[in-house]
Amino acid sequence: MKTKNKKIASMITSLLLLTMFSTPITADTETHDRTPQPKNYHLEEEATQPVYDYDNAIKETIYVESNMDSDRDGNLDRIAADIIRPQETDQELQVPIIMDASPYYESIGRGNESETKDPDGDGVNEKFPLFYDNYFVPRGYAVVQVDMVGTNNSDGCPPTGGYEETESVNVVIDWLNGEGTAWDENGQEIQANWSTGKVGMIGKSYDGTLANAAAATGIDGLETIVPIGAISSWYDYYRYGGIPFYRNGPSGLSHAVTASERIEPCAVVREEIRNDADDQTGNYNSFWDERNFVKDAENVEASVFAIHGLNDYNVKANHFSNWWDALTNHDVPRKLWLTQTGHVDPFDFRRAEWVDTLHQWFDYWLLDIDNGIMNEPMVDIERTADEWETTGNWPNEGAEPVTIRLAPENEEVPGSLMTSPILGEFTQSFIDNPEQTEQQMVEDEFTAKENRLMYLSPELKDEVQLSGVPKLNINASIDQDDSNLTALIVDYGTTDRVNHRDRGEGIRTLDSESCWGASTDVDDACYKETEKTTHVAPYEIVTHGWLDVQNWDGLEHAAPVEPGKTYTFQSDMLPEDYIFQEGHRIGVIIAGSDDQMLMPDNNQASFDVTLGDSSISLPVVGGKQTLDKAFDYKGGTSPENVADMKKIISIYQEEDAFANPGVARSLLTHLTAVERFEEQQATDKFMKHMKGFQRLIEKKWENKQIARQAYQVLTIDAASLLNKWEN
Repeated sequence: MKTKNKKIASMITSLLLLTMFSTPITADTETHDRTPQPKNYHLEEEATQPVYDYDNAIKETIYVESNMDSDRDGNLDRIAADIIRPQETDQELQVPIIMDASPYYESIGRGNESETKDPDGDGVNEKFPLFYDNYFVPRGYAVVQVDMVGTNNSDGCPPTGGYEETESVNVVIDWLNGEGTAWDENGQEIQANWSTGKVGMIGKSYDGTLANAAAATGIDGLETIVPIGAISSWYDYYRYGGIPFYRNGPSGLSHAVTASERIEPCAVVREEIRNDADDQTGNYNSFWDERNFVKDAENVEASVFAIHGLNDYNVKANHFSNWWDALTNHDVPRKLWLTQTGHVDPFDFRRAEWVDTLHQWFDYWLLDIDNGIMNEPMVDIERTADEWETTGNWPNEGAEPVTIRLAPENEEVPGSLMTSPILGEFTQSFIDNPEQTEQQMVEDEFTAKENRLMYLSPELKDEVQLSGVPKLNINASIDQDDSNLTALIVDYGTTDRVNHRDRGEGIRTLDSESCWGASTDVDDACYKETEKTTHVAPYEIVTHGWLDVQNWDGLEHAAPVEPGKTYTFQSDMLPEDYIFQEGHRIGVIIAGSDDQMLMPDNNQASFDVTLGDSSISLPVVGGKQTLDKAFDYKGGTSPENVADMKKIISIYQEEDAFANPGVARSLLTHLTAVERFEEQQATDKFMKHMKGFQRLIEKKWENKQIARQAYQVLTIDAASLLNKWEN
């Protein structure tokens, strides 16, 4: 009876295929430049339908020859890949490919349930981890799962981000496009006659990193990539601002993913990795440059659908932001999802929407189906648990950098925040405590502590949205030749938040299951459901920034700082898109070592921070006016006299707020004349020339010769002085 049912199913499939190929189907051939392919799918409501029998799909393992010998055994490495494709591909049907290249198919596993290819350990790869095969093979795709070089059934040794890993992906893509040589399990040479040559890569973490790496080579045939929580520069994975997150990272990871039978033969490669990574200095060198895909973004020909957790502290959010900026600069077709979780797959934080969107994405880019996916808003951002909004791009196009200066204490807070320059000289100090926790840094925000500096905004009168990359600018002297520097931006205010610091990084796995595609006895399409975890918390660390002070002049080299000498320490913080609610406070914390995140420094250095000259630039949607409104602050410096205004211009000149030195010079010259009338108490002449100064500011603004923030402050300050003389 079972055989008879299969024959009936095969007849039905044949009838469907006959109908499909005799019915014209409109595909998009104008919105992106790719050669139209013969129609190999059945379409309903602009989406491919499951017309191919998954139970009878062809499964095979192939071995593609590479041009490298990464384990130095004298033989070229062969890269193993497992393929599942519709049975009809042996009957001249050609299909596109969804590829997941990974180092995790032997032991660590893929997905929330840690699936491997050979779960029973009998040496037969009977399972294709994750749902891609179950869902997409019946819809007319092949799924190819590549064992990264040195892992599972592939030859060689994994170099943790080195070119050999990228090459192990590219040789398979080339073979799928008719180039190179491959053999089946019986040693027979085999060709991919069933392939259209169009490949879409997908994967989370290391898998997505391999997709980024392949795209950065511009390889032909790679039409699109879907990197999820993926690395874009291995230096940024193991370092921040010259500080290692932990010791021996790349070599340790290589050991973890190396095929079990090659652990010992690959020891020499791991030792080379350990030496070349240079944990001692933490500097950026040629080892890391080879592993930096952002610098090669100009080569990217594939479209990119990136997904990342804003609170991912495994693959931190600067991986998506640096990659996204580079792709934007090169006009790469792209889409982005940002979630409030940590290192979590969208299948586990937005399942139904994810499967539907991914389906549309692959249909569009691999089958040329005009389904409107590229007409949708480019970016989806999760605001609170399961509450999403869309926007046209990231960062928000209304975001402007606002310089927020660290200001002295007042009767309410140990340090304050100002959006205008600070008149006068003020210094605050702290001592680096390498054992201080982030909780100790953040709690008791109204109390001064010797191991951190705390700066608080007033209670916000309106919400404030950050969108982009905050930048740290700290002017300080130190009493040691080295130390770490940490900056935190904190939202103080009790509310319900996604609990991304819990074990599941914002999700909880349930006992119930849902199924996404066809199943067999050895490979079902059913996965455990998940739900967001939230908690009511009095604060949230919005983002972080770190720097080894010896890297004050760049990451390529480090030099001991001279004790007692004042330096300017600058660093990008981790990117963010975050809304501070009305009634909350924005907090900025400056401290030394962050032991929970990076290798601490044990010098216990004392920092003397020059306020006014120290600041954080925040990417505020609506700019300074929005922030001043939320602070209930008029926005000026309340100058006492013209000399104060000249100081303000000098401050802005140092911050490059003017188009050229001549702009500042003309403003200062005009104020020098006004200053004489001030000294003479010549009220009419003072007011006449100060109004002339106002007109001069307006002219400079109209001619785009002055930054918005400087223009706003100087305008308010000029009006403030005039008001004093009028009264």
